[in-house]
Amino acid sequence: MASDRRLQSSFSATLLSIFFNDQVQRNMLSDVVLVSPSVTAYALCCVFVAAVARGFSGFGFTLLAIMSLSFVLPLSTIVPAMFVLEIAAGVKLLPSLWGQVHWRSIRILVSSSIMATPVGAYLLVSLPAEYVKFVLAILIMACCLVMITGYKLKRMPSATQTAATGAGAGVLNGSLGLGGPPVIVFFLGSPLALEAGRASIVAAFLAMDVAALPAFWALGLFGRESLHLGLMSLPVLVAGVWLGARIAQHVEEAVARKVILVLLMLLALGSFV
Repeated sequence: MASDRRLQSSFSATLLSIFFNDQVQRNMLSDVVLVSPSVTAYALCCVFVAAVARGFSGFGFTLLAIMSLSFVLPLSTIVPAMFVLEIAAGVKLLPSLWGQVHWRSIRILVSSSIMATPVGAYLLVSLPAEYVKFVLAILIMACCLVMITGYKLKRMPSATQTAATGAGAGVLNGSLGLGGPPVIVFFLGSPLALEAGRASIVAAFLAMDVAALPAFWALGLFGRESLHLGLMSLPVLVAGVWLGARIAQHVEEAVARKVILVLLMLLALGSFV
């Protein structure tokens, strides 16, 4: 009888060990997988392609990443994660561009953006995802069409126009994580030199993203899934930006930008399907 009890105890311990080991394996797998392995692989590919685009054009990362990831993940997960990545990219790029930034415009843009960002963050948690994706697609297509035409202002916008651009960027930044389109059109369509426009875009993105963090934390948008996606994608972001910068040395900038704009428009059209 004693031997039978020892045998049963040993068998039960073995089953418990197998069960708990299986649970540990599942927990470990959940730490590196989002919804499924295929979704995780797709998400990392999207981030990598978007990072390559950022590396050789100076913009397009958030637009490409959010638009492509929105097919498999909710915007409430994607947007905070892209904030993490955008801030990381901006911190790395800004020191080398500091002297070329048009600070007068940046001060007005960022101030009005900070005031409008909480409104956008509220819309993110209040509006149905379908409506937000529709607005996002329209916004991207309009931005791409403006940039394809090569539109340029003859002089810098007034303080009022700059503040309005910042407010619009703040609402979009809080609701979609995409304050970029108004800022991109503002600076690349301005009479500033291309280098100054790029530097100012990087500075504006970084400032608006940092300013949006308190609103996101207050609304509880930085959930486990968002932080998971952001941190998991960070090495992919670094690799993509590095590769994009290398490609930029061998590809004409005008050609690269047209490729990105066409890809963005295709993604926007795909969201209507």
